[in-house]
Amino acid sequence: MDMGLSGKTALVTGSTRGIGKAIAIELAREGVHVLINGRNHEEAERTVDALKSEFPSTMPRNAAADIADRQQREALFEQYPHVDILVNNMGIYEIMSYDDIDDQVWEIYFRTNVLAANGLAQFYLPSMLQNNFGRILFIASEEALMPSGQMPQYAMTKSMLLSLSKSLSMLTAGTEVTSNTILPGPTLSEYVHQIIDSLFPEDMTFAEKEKKFMAANLPQSEIQRFIKPFEIGRLAAFLCSPYASAFKGSPVRMDGGMVPTIF
Repeated sequence: MDMGLSGKTALVTGSTRGIGKAIAIELAREGVHVLINGRNHEEAERTVDALKSEFPSTMPRNAAADIADRQQREALFEQYPHVDILVNNMGIYEIMSYDDIDDQVWEIYFRTNVLAANGLAQFYLPSMLQNNFGRILFIASEEALMPSGQMPQYAMTKSMLLSLSKSLSMLTAGTEVTSNTILPGPTLSEYVHQIIDSLFPEDMTFAEKEKKFMAANLPQSEIQRFIKPFEIGRLAAFLCSPYASAFKGSPVRMDGGMVPTIF
């Protein structure tokens, strides 16, 4: 399906690996010129080169910056003053006990997972409204709705993104600008793949390892496998398309059935 996005420009934060990279790939597949962001300039450049090779009709560019740093964000704004699509994917997470989380940790997570995304949205939203087209997409987590208790500092920030997205959406009333949130469940990033691979004997296939891990650790998952990053990428491409204008401030769950539905 042609998503009607050819020629648009998108900034995808944290797009040198994992979910962010998958979203960048799927947007480029739709003809979008993607700005690749990460803190490492060389990693961003490698991703740019890969997109150029696979999707030669697009013009991906290197937008390396630590967007949690206000000065680097402002430098990014000077370099790329307009985007049609903003995907706020970048974030940090770590399993932590609540007793070990001090004020400094709370502040780091708030600054990185919330204020950085808000700073980008605050800058790019006005031009989207002026042009009567724009997409702001936040990547949250099932932790936003159903905290596991293993990452309180992370879950808090992901819940905040739901509220922020809806607040921004209310500013887009009557326009073709949208602000939405995707809530992925456990996803098979490169890092997760390495962890699962290392937990079981080498003579087991990865599919066998994945199945055993899910049954033991995530029995509430209805798909009983990790979500593939490209699946989230395809959903993101749709939500960024003109066909998704009716999604306004929506939390879109793609959690594999992790979160029970409450009527």
